Amino acid sequence: MLNNMQFFIFNMDSNTAIKIISFLLILLAVSLEIIADIIFKKWSIDNKNLLLYVGLLIYFIGTIFWAFSLKYEYLSRAISVFTVLNLVIVALVGIIYFKEDLSFINKIGIGLSVLAIILVEI
Repeated sequence: MLNNMQFFIFNMDSNTAIKIISFLLILLAVSLEIIADIIFKKWSIDNKNLLLYVGLLIYFIGTIFWAFSLKYEYLSRAISVFTVLNLVIVALVGIIYFKEDLSFINKIGIGLSVLAIILVEI
C-alpha cells in the first residue's frame, strides 16, 4: 500500500501537489480551531481558566498552520474552504456533543455554504 501511495505522490504534477498540501494545511488548521472551540465552550460551562489557556494555545497553533496554507492558495479560496469546513463541523459538534438545535433556515444556510465551496473550487 505504501508503495502505491509513494508512486501516486511522486507522479502527480506540481499543481495537484500544491492543492493537496494547501487542503491538508487548511484541514489541520480547521481541526485545531474546532478543538479549541470545543474547549472554549467547555470553559464557558465549567468556568475553569485552564481550559481557556489550553484553548488559546491550540487556537494559536491552528493559526500557524492557517498562515502556512496561504503560501499555497489564494486567500479568497482558502478562506472560503476554511470557513465552510469550520461552519459545518462546528455545527455538527454543537448538535451531537452539546445538544444544540438548528432551525430549518440554519440548515439551508449550511447547505448553501457547502454549495458555495463547490462553486469556488470549480
